Amino acid sequence: MELSPKTIQIKDGTKIVIRPLSKQDGPALLKFFASVPEDDRIFLKDDVTKKEIIDRWITELDFDKVLPMVAEKDSAILGDATLHFNRYRWQLHMAEIRCVVARKYQQKGLGTALMRELVSAAQAKDVSKIRANMMDTQKSAQSAFQRLGFKKEAELKDFLIDKDGNKHNLILMVNDVSAMWGKMEDLLFFHDIKTME
Repeated sequence: MELSPKTIQIKDGTKIVIRPLSKQDGPALLKFFASVPEDDRIFLKDDVTKKEIIDRWITELDFDKVLPMVAEKDSAILGDATLHFNRYRWQLHMAEIRCVVARKYQQKGLGTALMRELVSAAQAKDVSKIRANMMDTQKSAQSAFQRLGFKKEAELKDFLIDKDGNKHNLILMVNDVSAMWGKMEDLLFFHDIKTME
C-alpha cells in the first residue's frame, strides 16, 4: 500500500504533514508518546513509553497488517493513528482504529484528519466496518468517536484493569466505513481543515 505525505492546514492556521510512519521515526515517536498524558494513552495495548516497544513497531512495519499514520510539524510528531487489519478470514471486512493526538492539538480537527487517511486506506482494502475499543471511564473519547458516527455495540463488564488494579468495562464502538467517510467530510468542513497543494 503506497501513501504519499499530505500537508494540511488545521483550524488555527498551523500547517501539519500527515504521512505514514517510517523506519526513521523511532526517536520522534518515543518522544511524542512520552509527552502524552497517561489518560490519553491508556487504551493503547502496549506501553508506548518504552523504547523496546517503539523499536519493535519500527522493525515490524508492515502496512498490510497495521497502517500507522503520523502528524508532523518541524520534525516533531504531534499525533499517531493506526489501523489494524484483521487476518482472520471471517473478519477481513473489519479493522480496528486507534488515535492519539498531543493535547495542544486536540479539538482542532487533527485527529479527524488522521483518521480520514486511515478510512481512505480501509476503503481501498475493502474494509466495511471499523471498531474502536475504550474504557468506560473514557467519556471524552467516546464522545469524539460518536461525533464520527461510531455507535456503542457492546459493553463487557470488568473486562479491563487500570494501573491501580481497578476493574473497568470495555466499550466496543463500531462504524460503517461509508457512513464514517461522509461524517468526516462534514467534520473537516466544520473544522476548516484544508489540504495544501
